Amino acid sequence: MSYGFNGKILRVDLSSGRKSTEEPGERFYRTYFGGRGFVASYLLRELTPRVDPLGPENKLIFATGVVTGAPLAGSGRSGVGAKSPLTGGFGASEMGGFWGYELKRAGYDAIVIEGEAADPVYLWVHDGEAEIKDARHLWGKETAESQEMIVEELGDKSVRISQIGPGGESLVRYACVVGDLHHFAGRTGMGAVMGSKKLKAVAVRGHDFPELADPEKVRPIAKWLADNYMKMRGVMYEHGTAADVEPLSMQGGLPTRNFMEGSFEGAERISGETMSETILVDRLGCYACPIRCKRVVEASEPYALSSAYGGPEYESIASLGSNCGVDDLAAVAKANELCNAYGLDTMSTGATVAFAMECFENGILTKKDTDGIELRFGNAEGMVRTVEMIGQREGIGDLLAEGVMRASGKLGRDAEEFALHVKGQEIPMHEPRLKHGIGMGYAVTPTGADHNHNFHDTFYTAEGGPIAALRALGVLDPLPADDLSPAKVRMAMYRANWSHFFSCAGMCLFLPYSFAQMVDVVNGVTGWNTTMWELLKVAERTVTLARVYNEREGLGTESDVLPARFFTPFASGPLEGVSVDRDALERAVHVYYGMMGWNPDTGIPTEHKLQELGVDWAIEHL
Repeated sequence: MSYGFNGKILRVDLSSGRKSTEEPGERFYRTYFGGRGFVASYLLRELTPRVDPLGPENKLIFATGVVTGAPLAGSGRSGVGAKSPLTGGFGASEMGGFWGYELKRAGYDAIVIEGEAADPVYLWVHDGEAEIKDARHLWGKETAESQEMIVEELGDKSVRISQIGPGGESLVRYACVVGDLHHFAGRTGMGAVMGSKKLKAVAVRGHDFPELADPEKVRPIAKWLADNYMKMRGVMYEHGTAADVEPLSMQGGLPTRNFMEGSFEGAERISGETMSETILVDRLGCYACPIRCKRVVEASEPYALSSAYGGPEYESIASLGSNCGVDDLAAVAKANELCNAYGLDTMSTGATVAFAMECFENGILTKKDTDGIELRFGNAEGMVRTVEMIGQREGIGDLLAEGVMRASGKLGRDAEEFALHVKGQEIPMHEPRLKHGIGMGYAVTPTGADHNHNFHDTFYTAEGGPIAALRALGVLDPLPADDLSPAKVRMAMYRANWSHFFSCAGMCLFLPYSFAQMVDVVNGVTGWNTTMWELLKVAERTVTLARVYNEREGLGTESDVLPARFFTPFASGPLEGVSVDRDALERAVHVYYGMMGWNPDTGIPTEHKLQELGVDWAIEHL
């Protein structure tokens, strides 16, 4: 008997309508754990090299982790993966909420979706059954309306829904998957893959959850978090991740005007504190979590803001706000709402608008191109209108829907200088000139620039606090944020791998569980005799398989680079004169390869490393 998971994976072929159930066995679960681990295994094993990400041969994987749905805070996460239409490589993203927990209650741990429907459909999974249902009446609807229509049609208010909006339907390359309107698998364009398959939504409902092996091992950890979360994460409850806006601006690390600057004069006006004092009306959370870091905003003017779509978090505020030079919180919240309604990744959307603004200010785009919009930094109304045009693929929005890499290639005329991305994915809202290790992480992360499965240097510069936790991994000494030595690479690699493990297991990255607590959680849920060694190997295995996949798809060491902007010193602000050293970054990347057991020159995982990780089946894909 398996504990903590069902042992069943649903496979659906939308071309033929065929549905089947696989039972891969406990060894498969213990090897990959779920989430990104499942995605890496399926993509590498089953996709033909160089398939079109938006063609029927691509496969879309929804995957929980072995810990998803366990009765403790942070266990509400699940992953979505496919070949990315944004990068052409390994695509994966995670979301919180309740959808993953409900999928497990419905009898499945993952869903593998193949083919392409002839007409729009949605998938209805409930208590061990799966139905493909007509969605032609839902196609073109914004997410709130389609959510309401599906719930009414199925006659159950407890249904949980992952869906796409018009952005995914029209194949915006950074379209996201929207979970219950407030949770988002935002990065790498998984919504576009869903749209290419004419799959509007996946609705799930169940009434049974897999038995835990030893609930008494999990219960005290859940109670510890419930008793102490306000002391440890109270600011997340009060202001959400938007609490970071002003501190980062004061440090010089708040992306401003397409990363030309690191401090924003309007930071206070778009901060989490200002949101709490003005438009915030409620706080929402994920399954079993008391922190409730999700914002809910509402207003009638100058923009009508609907509480149905929640509210902006830090990444949305920085990308649509400071990075566009916009200090109007209502406009930022409206743009965030449009992204949620159309199903767009707010990070890539804001970064793409900022790219267009810099192109406009340099004469590469004109008012003729932008339908009369004076698309300069600080134009709040223009920013909001451009987001809407992207969601509708209308006018300039049709070009920007391709992402900055492809848009700059089409524009030419030095536009590539302003297109800030790694492997085609736009840069998240964390500044590499403040956190040099995160810059290395952007370069080597398999999905392209990513901040979650990464390393935030500023947490580990002094004794006490987070560095104390890393000592369990043998990382004993703090290091400066601008360090790129082998010691920093080692620190960054260990910490980033731990984040990858959380995305395999189905856990939130924000909660302060120790390594030892997570070992107890996994053992209590599954009954396995796991150790911290095994958990880190799960992460290392996942990252290495993703690397093999990227190498196979043509994304090698030449793509493990940062945009030139980050090698240019800031002209002013707290980090005046500071830049990333290009040579030091290149050395760090190759040190990372070696530490991961990959060829230090090429970044290609070695046969011996794949054998050590127990995935020698992947050797044939090198």
